[in-house]
Amino acid sequence: MLPRLFLAVLVGFFIFSPLSYAAKVTDYLPTDHTYNQAIPTPESSLGFGIGERHIRHDQLLNYIKVLANSSERITLTDIGQTQELRQQVLLTISSKGNLANLSKILAKRSTTGSADDISSPLVIWLGYSVHGDEISGANAAMAVAYHLAASENTDIKQMLENTLIVIEPSINPDGMDRFVQWANMHRGSTPNADPNHIEHHQGWLTGRTNHFGFDLNRDWLLLAQKESQHRLAYFHQYQPHVLGDFHEMSANGSYFFQPGIPTRTHPLTPSANTEMTQLLATYHAKALDKNDRLYYSQENFDDFYYGKGSTYPDINGGVGVLFEQASSRGMQQNSDNGLLTFEFGIQNHVLTSLSTIEGAWKNKTKLLSYRKNFYKESEKLADQESFSGYLLHETHDFYRLNVLLDKLKQHQIKVYPLTEDFRLAGVVYAKEHSFYVPLDQRQYRVIQALFSQQTQFEDNTFYDVSGWTMPLAMDIDFYRVGRTWGLKLADNAWEKPTNIADNSGIEQQAYAYAFEWHHFLAPKLLNDLLNKGIKAKVATKTFSSRFKLDGKMVNKDFARGSIIIPAGIQTQLNWRDIVTQSSQKIDIPINSLSTGLTVKGIDIGSGSFRLLSPVKVLMLGGKGVSQYESAEMLFYLDDTLSIPVTVVEQQRLAKIELSGYSHIIMVDGKYDSLGQDDVDKIAAWTKSGGVIFGQKRAAKFLSEYELLAMNFVTTNEINQLFDTDNVRYQDKEKLAGRKRIAGAIFESRLDTSHPLAYGYTDNRLPLFRNSTLILQHSSKPFISVAKYNARPLLSGYADKNMVNRVANSSAIVAHNYGNGRVIASTDNLAFRGYWLGSSKLIANSLFFAKAFNASTTH
Repeated sequence: MLPRLFLAVLVGFFIFSPLSYAAKVTDYLPTDHTYNQAIPTPESSLGFGIGERHIRHDQLLNYIKVLANSSERITLTDIGQTQELRQQVLLTISSKGNLANLSKILAKRSTTGSADDISSPLVIWLGYSVHGDEISGANAAMAVAYHLAASENTDIKQMLENTLIVIEPSINPDGMDRFVQWANMHRGSTPNADPNHIEHHQGWLTGRTNHFGFDLNRDWLLLAQKESQHRLAYFHQYQPHVLGDFHEMSANGSYFFQPGIPTRTHPLTPSANTEMTQLLATYHAKALDKNDRLYYSQENFDDFYYGKGSTYPDINGGVGVLFEQASSRGMQQNSDNGLLTFEFGIQNHVLTSLSTIEGAWKNKTKLLSYRKNFYKESEKLADQESFSGYLLHETHDFYRLNVLLDKLKQHQIKVYPLTEDFRLAGVVYAKEHSFYVPLDQRQYRVIQALFSQQTQFEDNTFYDVSGWTMPLAMDIDFYRVGRTWGLKLADNAWEKPTNIADNSGIEQQAYAYAFEWHHFLAPKLLNDLLNKGIKAKVATKTFSSRFKLDGKMVNKDFARGSIIIPAGIQTQLNWRDIVTQSSQKIDIPINSLSTGLTVKGIDIGSGSFRLLSPVKVLMLGGKGVSQYESAEMLFYLDDTLSIPVTVVEQQRLAKIELSGYSHIIMVDGKYDSLGQDDVDKIAAWTKSGGVIFGQKRAAKFLSEYELLAMNFVTTNEINQLFDTDNVRYQDKEKLAGRKRIAGAIFESRLDTSHPLAYGYTDNRLPLFRNSTLILQHSSKPFISVAKYNARPLLSGYADKNMVNRVANSSAIVAHNYGNGRVIASTDNLAFRGYWLGSSKLIANSLFFAKAFNASTTH
């Protein structure tokens, strides 16, 4: 027999059977409401009932538009487009009068100190299906929107007079449609609840992620993806008091709502936030109790990483609440709790959506007061700090610096340019390259969340990463400023500049052109030029040249990695125009050299300039390969640098002719599908001149098959670092946490003379580490490109035993393999699309792999 949980008649709410599909939206809604018959129901627009099948994004969007056009309580806002050109929308639901004055209400909310008086409207934000395959949320959004638009009950009308309810019905439209296509394609005419059925097991990539393969629920703080950037602008306009974040989890779960594990709340989150979350939890419990639904709280999930929809509000004066529904992942699935149906999950999210609205509405005064006190307390905390703010400094690469400044601005953080040079700790920081972030501003907590380098924690187990310090990720120098005497700042905060490079003065008769590799987008320019037939060389030694700048002759030093384009070897027609146009488009300064005779160092005709070739990149993908790391690699190479990458599932490798490719990239994953014949094929291709790059477990794979001449620390060696004689069973999770490095920042030392480190002016480089893969020490010289420092932990949690074991080990290694090269990293060099500091090492591996010669036979 099926459990009573799934078969009960839910008295007072709706009648539900797991063996029949819900036909009407009112089956999901309270029975004591009367609905305006002029407002279209979802089923009238879709042609089927909610829960009867998985809806596509266009079907969802069509109904939302129909609903908005039919109700005076809804304003529909287009907030942007996804990579696949699907529309992102917000519904603002309120009274007719509030919507008529919405722009004035939002303008008032953006004014410091006036957003939280007693007359201010309560703002509740409900976000659904940030993971596209957790689609019960998007379906629930239709029912909730209809309920609020069509209910004739006095309570709803009164509530809307003083409330703005913002609904984002599908946070991840591209992932949603990827999942829906899979589920609808594989469902049969007869429901199949077998968990092994293909309907419940998506292909690679899954619908969880967006177009590129990013988890958008990790991107609220990092803002690598356009969907997040579009949303955040409106989040800060509305400044919600409560945000509901609706998800799905394993089919064998029940229903989770926050608070999460108490000891895993970030210390920047006020204790009053947890108290408000607990208060709202009583309303969720009441709604679920009434319908005999299993649920739990204060387990499994935490409130530490601020990059999630349920945590970002916690440092912005709001209360974020995570909801997790057991997922049928198809139409229905057998689970530990019995038959789990799609509409059952939808119903639960409708229940807690309405309980969120009810709980927030009935505690409006408390929420308004909480928000007001939140910012007052932020001012006090800023005053109590031992320093006044952060100085940001970057001399060479304005791209990385501007990306950081732009992210800070999107988070409503004010950053000020310096108007005079500033001396700090005996060092003078030039005003042209320096910016100041004062702590004394409304977003104090967000600043600290982005800049914090916390390494000590009450609880050592994390649901997500424990370190994400943004300046470290961008490899931007930042310093605490204790006193502000002598600090001269601009009156207005930083604004994003237009093009920095002015190449209008490029000499048309120049002997050669040169550009420097420390610019973040230099690889993009090089790739563009090579693909347009321009011949370029890289300097493997330094040189100085004399050329005209602003009408004056000047000397300029060029570091290793600088790119020259000599006139004497070009064969392309109009090649000078190509160089000019490409450099202006990509915004990289070009220097015109009038002679091949340099002032110092190698001359332009020297063999120390190595001719470069276009690259053609193949990346192994498919089942077993991390969809996240492959996404990050693709986003950096394809979207940022415009370098196309051919993705081949490892199962297809045997059929691929490799001779047409210059590089193979293998990101983290299991490569069990590759047999000995595949490995032999890769080895032969590498020996003949190919370059293979392996990251994390891919590097270990290359080591096991002896392509990489390095060994890894074994699991047994790691276990031996920990004393287990006196541990109790209840310490099992804590011990497992000590043996993990779930996401922390470690400092490495770069060999800046190595071609793979060209473009770096500082030998200290922060790397993101989220695995326990550690390379054994090797006595072979010239193999290590980067090694960890003796005390490497910069930010986040890692047990001291793990830190000591990582210390002084190699992070990035590279060596010859026949005529080819093998390059390996123990870390994710392009983590979550915002780790710009180390990602250039990937580009260097593409263009400069043949510029080094490191034999393993020494």
